[in-house]
Amino acid sequence: MTDIANLKIDVEVKRTSTSDSRVNLMGLDREAMEQYFASIGEKSFRASQVMKWIHQVGVNDFAEMTNLSKALRSSLSANAKITVPEIISDNLSKDGTRKWLLKVPGKSAIEMVFIPEDSRGTLCVSSQVGCTLNCSFCATGKQGYNRDLTTAEIIGQVWLAKHLLAQQYKTDKRIVSNVVMMGMGEPLMNFDNVVSAMKIMQDDFCFGLSKRRITLSTAGVVPKIDELKKACPVSLAVSLHAPNDELRNELVPLNKKYNIEKLIDACNRYVADSQRARITFEYVMLDGVNDKLEHAHQLASIMKKVPGKVNLIPFNPFDGIQYKRSSNSRINRFRDLLHNKGVIVTVRKTRGDDIEAACGQLAGDVMDKTKRSEKFRQSLKEKIQ
Repeated sequence: MTDIANLKIDVEVKRTSTSDSRVNLMGLDREAMEQYFASIGEKSFRASQVMKWIHQVGVNDFAEMTNLSKALRSSLSANAKITVPEIISDNLSKDGTRKWLLKVPGKSAIEMVFIPEDSRGTLCVSSQVGCTLNCSFCATGKQGYNRDLTTAEIIGQVWLAKHLLAQQYKTDKRIVSNVVMMGMGEPLMNFDNVVSAMKIMQDDFCFGLSKRRITLSTAGVVPKIDELKKACPVSLAVSLHAPNDELRNELVPLNKKYNIEKLIDACNRYVADSQRARITFEYVMLDGVNDKLEHAHQLASIMKKVPGKVNLIPFNPFDGIQYKRSSNSRINRFRDLLHNKGVIVTVRKTRGDDIEAACGQLAGDVMDKTKRSEKFRQSLKEKIQ
């Protein structure tokens, strides 16, 4: 593991106190930015100018926005700000994966991960401090939950990654080609802020990502899936992880409220107007738990009901968890059965596990309001004793 925390970004990240009442323009999508400028008596085109300065050029000092009048720049400096989360640590995996720990107000920290590949660069972004859900195999869930991230804190991760990676790779070309809302948190439980952030990602004056290059991963908050289709349709990934309700209730407790049948119906509604769209179903492979051939048969039956593909994810263990990763032979056997049943299936390559940046390992540093993390630590002590 190589520590590159000393890699500096050229633009200054301004730090402000929690009592700072200035509007953070980092978190305003186009509609909100236009409303802001209208509220101070400015024309709507100022929104595009400022968004381009912030997100494309990387400026966070109004004095550098030279196509704005001096009076407007002075007004913005007094009444607005441009801030992003503070970097606590910055680690590089032996496979090129890079993970940042970011400080956010409330004495907590979140994590984001960049995964470089030959044909793309994928940034995994967090949406909550901890997670409201408690999936039994996920490190984030064991940390408990503190709060939702603001739009500025979500898009600030993309902003930071863009400029830090440009310096690392020494290029002005796009490094982050894809963004996945698969970091800490359940994105659909922070719906409004996540949607606003994804609109900024898509805006041509900001990051200019197409809808298909943004993926939102959900454990299955059914009503919000329907809302997402109306508000900001992007690629959808569903954390399925079990092919029947009894097992999924254990692994993904949200299933007790929105079972597999309701979830599949919501997925079909989401892609109903598109001939090509497919849902990605994520399925973590847990040894002896959900990786049996009977589970593969059940999953194949589900996949006949919805246009989608299955992404098998080798489990990435963390301290104190009872689950183990399925062997490669069991994963391959599971994959082959699905393939023979006509299911589009892939096996995700594990990346960044040497810096705990792999799927399911993001934990951050959460001031837990739920007391879930305290209960988890207590259970570990009891096991040791």
